[in-house]
Amino acid sequence: MNQSVRPAAAASDAATPGTLNGIPRQPAHLPPPGRARAPHPGDGAPDVRTGAPDTGGGVAHAGSAALASGAAAIGSRAAAAVVNAAVPGSGAAAAVVDAAVTGSGAAVVDAAVTGSGAAVVGPCTGAVQSVRSQRLRALSRLGRLLPTPTGTPFTFGYALVLAATSMVARYADPDFVDSLLRGSSTDVAHLAHNPALVLVASALWIAGGITSPYAVGFLLVLTALERRIGGIRTAAVFLLGHVVATLVTEVPVAVSVLAGHLPGSSLHRLDYGISFGVAASVGALAGLLTPWLRWTVLAGFGCVLVEDLIAFTDPMTSWGHLLALLIGVATWPLLRLRRRPARPVRGASPTGAGRRPGAGPHRAP
Repeated sequence: MNQSVRPAAAASDAATPGTLNGIPRQPAHLPPPGRARAPHPGDGAPDVRTGAPDTGGGVAHAGSAALASGAAAIGSRAAAAVVNAAVPGSGAAAAVVDAAVTGSGAAVVDAAVTGSGAAVVGPCTGAVQSVRSQRLRALSRLGRLLPTPTGTPFTFGYALVLAATSMVARYADPDFVDSLLRGSSTDVAHLAHNPALVLVASALWIAGGITSPYAVGFLLVLTALERRIGGIRTAAVFLLGHVVATLVTEVPVAVSVLAGHLPGSSLHRLDYGISFGVAASVGALAGLLTPWLRWTVLAGFGCVLVEDLIAFTDPMTSWGHLLALLIGVATWPLLRLRRRPARPVRGASPTGAGRRPGAGPHRAP
């Protein structure tokens, strides 16, 4: 009689639903081995610490709060902390705080932006604004060294004309430029026939081009002079030095040619430029400066002119520069004049407050 005997320790599947032939069943919803998934908060998985199901309480949803702080010691006397925070449920709120602890223990807070978009400005904003204002003042001071259309219209307009003629002299046809320069030359031949035209035309060119030292001196000196005495008197000083120095240097050339000491070609000597006017402007500007700066400018510029004279490269032009400088110095009394207020009449009161009542003519009753 063949009978199957089931061990006593084994239980039927019906008696123990969780086992199969005594082997525990694997849950159907678990992933295959090697792909274990961590339970997500709020999906009902039991808490490993308490055993209670997780309902999602205490953990924020889409706009949950996240706090991250980092501190780094800078040297031995400074620390910086950066805190980023988001308000739960707002989704767009953030706060950023930068703090630096100095050696004295003072904290400097740059800025904090709240969730509503309002900016909280810290104490160091005033320092930043102060630095910016100092930079702006420095830039404005540097800007005053150069001409502007509103502050120095004469120098600004004249500089534009000189820049245009310098570009023509550099990029135009050389024969055309040579004819223009010779037609603008203040030589003896042109001064004898049409002096007014060539005296003006010769001042429209810069000898040596726009990179000449006299071009830089023109911008700086005439700008400073015009800011102090105005455009009309600046133009008068410039033209006075240009015209007088030109005539004084060309007259000896004419006399020397007539006397036979110079050849006839000296009557057509090419002479143009703004150097005489700039030298006169330097002399005039020196009279408006403080004493120590005045004599420093005169001594420095005078030494340069004397060196040119000693070099004897162009003695007539070098003498003209010295003469123009002296012309500018001679204008000091005129430039320093100020309109004096009218002197009040002795015994008279401007407002009539000192007049006695009834001081008028006496009329009989």
